[in-house]
Amino acid sequence: MSKSYPTEYNIKDDPSHRVFKIATTQLACTDSIEDNIQNAINMVRKAAKAGAKLILLQELFENIYFCYEQNGKYFQTAHVVTEEDTDTGIVKIVPDKFIRTFQNLAKELNVVLPISFFERCRKSYFNSLIMIDSDGSCLGIYRKTHIPDGFGYQEKYYFQPGDTGFRVWECHIDNFTVKIGVAICWDQWFPETARCLALQGAEILMFPTAIGSEPQDPKLNSRLHWQRVMQGHSAANLLPVIASNRVGKEKTIKFYGSCFITDETGAIVAEADQNSETFIIQSVNIDKVRFERACWGLFRDRRPSMYDTIITTDGLFPKDVIRAKCDYKSTDYSGDYYIEDPNFKQKHKKTRKHNKMRKHK
Repeated sequence: MSKSYPTEYNIKDDPSHRVFKIATTQLACTDSIEDNIQNAINMVRKAAKAGAKLILLQELFENIYFCYEQNGKYFQTAHVVTEEDTDTGIVKIVPDKFIRTFQNLAKELNVVLPISFFERCRKSYFNSLIMIDSDGSCLGIYRKTHIPDGFGYQEKYYFQPGDTGFRVWECHIDNFTVKIGVAICWDQWFPETARCLALQGAEILMFPTAIGSEPQDPKLNSRLHWQRVMQGHSAANLLPVIASNRVGKEKTIKFYGSCFITDETGAIVAEADQNSETFIIQSVNIDKVRFERACWGLFRDRRPSMYDTIITTDGLFPKDVIRAKCDYKSTDYSGDYYIEDPNFKQKHKKTRKHNKMRKHK
């Protein structure tokens, strides 16, 4: 009889385990919105044919990555997909042609599709994502929380910071459900993003992105750094991570592809190259992952009451900064702008005595 260990686990022991295939894609985009959409549809079909039930497309795949410049013409490409009922005040999703296209595709192929898009809501603009379930229904919208602003990535000109908070959706895959957390590109550089999604019950983390060369420094290559940050999220939260990206040269940026999938330890188990339009696919056992996460005890041993500092911007609480005071003390600050004259007090005394004598006269 073989020796058994507490963490020994065999996925064949229970056929009810949630085992399915996930895929992520990378596409080259052009100025033709119609061509980009058709390219995305074709790639989704290929991934679904290979058995994928959850398929991730890249950030803002409908167009070129227009944030390389500040140009007002791109505001015209934003989608209005929400509407408020004037009687009840309830906001509902009203898909436009673009969203309906991927709703129909998801239902036809019986796959889950997180779709990134440029959103307009009244006077505000967002870098958003809509989660489409395998029956074609829209489960909700996430608006990108962290908005970058740098050479070639001038998103603050177009997008406001998201107001939805981090979101996790319960999606239907075959005869079971999986909780999926999705954030967008720059969000993935922040460990708080992944932890918030994990705490909300996410069983998979997905990051559609658009990243490549840095126009201000051709020697800077962030590819491995980009991957390692998300591998860290995976390892720290014991969750598979799926990332997508663009490929090809667009205006001032060469996108480096390299979309990947990790296991729950952060190890990359599938990865694409830096140039091809392609998809990668990987099988995952969500219940095995859940078991291993419980065995590690990382969420059991968290101490939320000790993490107050994380909600500050500089490590100091506003109430403490407001109360902060400084009593003035005359001191000789060597090397500072002001150096006290050691004879000042003696001179001051003489001046006061002289003024007093003049007054008596």
